[in-house]
Amino acid sequence: MNCLIVDDEKLAIELIEDNLSQIPFLKHLASCRNAGEAIKVIKQQQVDLLFLDIKMPGINGLDFILSMENPPIIILITAFEQYAVEAFKLNVIDYLLKPVDFNRFFAAVSRAYDLFNLKKRPAVTEKITENYFFVNAGYSLIKIRFSEIAYVEGLKDYVKINLQNGKNVITRINLKDLTGKLPSEAFMRIHRSFIVSLDKIEAVQKYQVVVNETEIPIGESYRDGLLEYVSLRNI
Repeated sequence: MNCLIVDDEKLAIELIEDNLSQIPFLKHLASCRNAGEAIKVIKQQQVDLLFLDIKMPGINGLDFILSMENPPIIILITAFEQYAVEAFKLNVIDYLLKPVDFNRFFAAVSRAYDLFNLKKRPAVTEKITENYFFVNAGYSLIKIRFSEIAYVEGLKDYVKINLQNGKNVITRINLKDLTGKLPSEAFMRIHRSFIVSLDKIEAVQKYQVVVNETEIPIGESYRDGLLEYVSLRNI
């Protein structure tokens, strides 16, 4: 598993390098002092795991994650705890506070290695046949039952799965791919940015539907399909 370290502190880099040297399934590619140096390495080599600081000269760690089209697995290592919520929304697998002891470091790396091996499995393109699925969110695989989903909102390369209980889960998959995996008899895409659970629709209005007390717009190109579904069930 190829690893890259990005941190502007020399001592922090040395501590991470020492930890890496004790873990046989990790290969240390390089250590960089800023995002600019890291970009050059990522363009030239396959980086599977990125150890990333947040506060650095130039581009900070969170903005660096946002700038990458297909980021590797990321473990943030920082002295600042206040960025944790924002970081997990970016699907980092762990968030470690300096100074990091080896046991905590190894636990984070083990989760990253499990995810790395999971991603190497052949992609499943067919629809999900069970009544649930798992998504990667933060450093956990979260089980979501179809019956729990109210609607899904697309966020570019991510989706926010809004549950009936008011909670939500953000994971890295685009809306088109998720649409192809969900059972069409239970879910419908009604807008370029929204999928709804059909049995959670509370009302259909001219330009929107109401799901879980939330108004969701109906896209013009999706309107006919939704109205056909509704008309077949209208009495």
